[in-house]
Amino acid sequence: MTDKQFPILFSPCRIGNVEIKNRVVKEPQTTGLSNLDGSVSPRLVRTYEDLARGGCGMIIVEYAYVDRKYSKSASNQLGICDDEYMCGLGWLADTIRNYDCVPCIQIEHCGRQRFLGPPMKSASPNPWPLMYERYGRAAIPGELTLDEIDQLVEDFGQAALRAKKAGFQVVEIHGAHGYLITNFLSPFTNQRGDWYGGSRENRFRFLEQVFTRCRKYVGEDFPIIVRLSGTDYEPNGMTIEDTIYYAKRLEELGCAAIDVSGGDHHQMIHQVTPMQLSKGHNVWAAEAIKKEVHIPVFATGSITLPEYAEEILEAGKADFIGLGRPLLADPAWARKACEGHPEDIAPCIRCNEGCLDRGNHLGKTINCTMNPTLGFEDQLAIRPAAVKKKAAVVGGGPAGMEAALVLAEKGHEVTLFEKRKLGGYLHEASYPDFKADIRNALNYLVTQIRKSSVSVVEKEAAEEDLKDFDLVVIAAGTTPVRLKVPGADRANVQTAVSILNDEAAKPSGKIVVIGGGLIGTETAVLMSETEGNDVTIVEMLPEIMKDCNDSDHTVYGQFIKDRNIHVLTNARVVEINDEGVVVEGHGRTTIPADHVLLAVGMKPNNALYEKLKAEGREVYNVGDSVRPAKIYDAIHAGYKTAWRI
Repeated sequence: MTDKQFPILFSPCRIGNVEIKNRVVKEPQTTGLSNLDGSVSPRLVRTYEDLARGGCGMIIVEYAYVDRKYSKSASNQLGICDDEYMCGLGWLADTIRNYDCVPCIQIEHCGRQRFLGPPMKSASPNPWPLMYERYGRAAIPGELTLDEIDQLVEDFGQAALRAKKAGFQVVEIHGAHGYLITNFLSPFTNQRGDWYGGSRENRFRFLEQVFTRCRKYVGEDFPIIVRLSGTDYEPNGMTIEDTIYYAKRLEELGCAAIDVSGGDHHQMIHQVTPMQLSKGHNVWAAEAIKKEVHIPVFATGSITLPEYAEEILEAGKADFIGLGRPLLADPAWARKACEGHPEDIAPCIRCNEGCLDRGNHLGKTINCTMNPTLGFEDQLAIRPAAVKKKAAVVGGGPAGMEAALVLAEKGHEVTLFEKRKLGGYLHEASYPDFKADIRNALNYLVTQIRKSSVSVVEKEAAEEDLKDFDLVVIAAGTTPVRLKVPGADRANVQTAVSILNDEAAKPSGKIVVIGGGLIGTETAVLMSETEGNDVTIVEMLPEIMKDCNDSDHTVYGQFIKDRNIHVLTNARVVEINDEGVVVEGHGRTTIPADHVLLAVGMKPNNALYEKLKAEGREVYNVGDSVRPAKIYDAIHAGYKTAWRI
């Protein structure tokens, strides 16, 4: 199939002797959906079935560990270390091939990045900082001996052979992201004094031996590809010049393609890039490598929409587009783009909430903000309601829109009331350019409402408006909390959310943001973008960003440092006056302020819910009108509440 809108993206291409129907490749991401022993589970197969059905040309199944000793990184990780895994792997490969999709599998050893904890093995006794914080000296990996290296080379070769026998058409060796092979490739983690350390040639030796052994066992006509980090973004780490050297050597050895990513787990924001950083974050590395090799190159990382993908291919920066998170958000990404309706793609917003912070980082199975059914494809499938009802949804934010869409798909007659404009606080949340990905989610949800059978009424719903409905879903959102101190009603005091739109006049000069949660931190960062502004965050707790995920902490922490935003913690505001904001906690101090922005919390708009509930109505409360939370919580609550009705 070739779509006129994205002609290159949906043109065929080859990796070795394997023809792939289009240039869309599902990149490997651990799901935690295998059985505890690493064998293939029905849940794992079901999730990959949706991905294969979704129209991508090739799926690289998530990393599979190659030995039983030290290579397994996480609980319920997929295994390929023994022949006993063959039946399940064959089931998985055949399922993918059933949908005219090429099955590939990634084989790996975790090296120093072992979420399961000690013992660990690596090129050198250089620990991953997170593991060192968690386990202390026990997290210092043992340096692999020459005999152990020889055994691992054999383990990789046997794993590749199992992949071929199981029915995979391509195998990928994981040489990126801070895992064992990268521990050898990068001088940041390789301090060996033998022939596996020092020069580029020596650091490449382990990967060379692994690749050569794999190729020996699978044969020259079976494509092997290698994933490399363009750079690990570490100080004194692996440079793009190093990676170009490795890629050229791999091509000489018979590598069929280079899959280019970046970062390691210590530099996770460059590996799984959050919305605050650039789209296509590691495409530059793919472009640099493609100029130096003659085999296909994959561009990966934060390529969320098909128009971005087509631009990369058209510019000749890569031959394939590797997608990870976007295909979690919408497994049918490729099919929708190919069929000419990309506006129906549920977009990845690069929030890293489900795929990292509420999934892998907690040792749980993967999930997604935009896709509540991920991992529960059958259990949470939408089915027609046994009794069709007349339903009202009050509030057109993400929770309300999601609930309305699910109710309508179940067959209910749905009316959505929104007093302002569809999207709710998604408009404010997506106002800063460093949160522009949320605009894609806003546009997607509004488009789906417009295309659906949902009737939209542009007014604030009163109790009288709801009397003829069988059921009511309240998704009325929140209202900013006002600070109760003298001077909080002064003309120069505003709520933070009130300035997050195009119409609002932006404060300038000395700006004090009261509240160091997510809204306060993001507002301070936004205000710091205007030259000449002097911005201070005041927080009564011991630290700011208590409600932020790991990615936000890392990125905003760097923004605060780079932009000289002042942060005052353990500080309680007692007054706002002509001179500024008066705080206590470090003695009594006045912070000069031309403008004061309040980000001290949001309160649920649940009065209508409580009233209808007291009257015995069939009423449900979802999203921020239950408690203020994140987009993830709003969409999941909206979907699952409506699914249960």
